[in-house]
Amino acid sequence: ALQISRGLWKKYGDKRVIDTPISEMGFAGIAVGAAMAGLRPVCEFMTFNFSMQAIDQVINSAAKTCYMSAGSIAVPIVFRGPNGASAGVAAQHSQCFAAWYGHCPGLKVVSPWSSEDSKGLLKASIRDDNPVVMLENELLYGVPFEMSEQAQSKDFIVPIGKAKIEREGTHVTLVSHSRPVGHCLEAAAVLAKEGVECEVVNLRTIRPMDIETVEASVVKTNHLVTVEGGWPQFGVGAEICARIMEGPAFNYLDAPAVRVTGADVPMPYAKILEDNCIPQVKDIIFAVKKTLNI
Repeated sequence: ALQISRGLWKKYGDKRVIDTPISEMGFAGIAVGAAMAGLRPVCEFMTFNFSMQAIDQVINSAAKTCYMSAGSIAVPIVFRGPNGASAGVAAQHSQCFAAWYGHCPGLKVVSPWSSEDSKGLLKASIRDDNPVVMLENELLYGVPFEMSEQAQSKDFIVPIGKAKIEREGTHVTLVSHSRPVGHCLEAAAVLAKEGVECEVVNLRTIRPMDIETVEASVVKTNHLVTVEGGWPQFGVGAEICARIMEGPAFNYLDAPAVRVTGADVPMPYAKILEDNCIPQVKDIIFAVKKTLNI
C-alpha cells in the first residue's frame, strides 16, 4: 500500500511476503497466530481506519495473550500502516488511532514523525517481544527528511518509550507526535521571531509514554501546550495533561495547560472544512500566545 512495501515480494517471495485479500480480520488473525507460533510478522493495514475490522484480533488475541497465559505465550507482532487524516478522503479514512490503541494494556504504540523515527522505531518494534502498533502518517510518506550517518547504520534503533527534544526552548513546551510535530516546529520558528522560544517534544511513543521528558521540559518552561490530530475527548493530549496535573511538574505550571486537537466532528470531505478540522500552525501560535498571555 502506498508503495511503502514495494519490492519486498520480488526480493523475498511468497515465503516471506503474503499478498492477502483485503480481509483485515482474516489476515490479522493469521499474523497473530504466526506470532504465537514463533514468527515475528509485520501486519500491514492499508489504513488504520480498517484495523477496526480486526480490532478483536489486535486487542483480544494479540494484546492480552501474554497476560492471560501467565507469560508463557509471547505475541511479537507489528501492526503498521497509515493513521490519521490524509487529504480529501472524508470521515471513514481520517481518524487517529493513537488514543484508541494507547488505551489498551498489553500493546505498545509508536507514532513516528521523521525518517529516523520511522526506521528506528520499526526496527525496535520488530525486535520487541510484545505486540506493537506502529501508526504512520500517509501525508509524511512523500516528505524528505535528513538522515544522520548514525541513522543510516543498519544497527540504528530508536528505543520504544523514549521521547525526543526536537527543539530546545525556555518559554513554553509543545508536545506532539506524528505529523503535527512538524507544525510545532514551524510555529516555534515563527514565534522565535517574536522573542518566544518554544521547546518541541516529539513523543515518538504513545504507550509507554515518556512522561518524564515532558515533566522535565515543563519544569524548565513553566507552560504546556499539547498538539495532536485526533479528537479532543479522551485524547493523547488529555492523558498528558492529566499526568502533569498528577505529578510533580504541576507545581511548576504558571498557567493552565492548553490542548490543540482535531475538531470534535467526523472529518468533512470539503477541503476548506477539512483544513479547519485539522490543527494548523496558526492554531498552535494562538494557543501559545493564549498560554503566555501575550
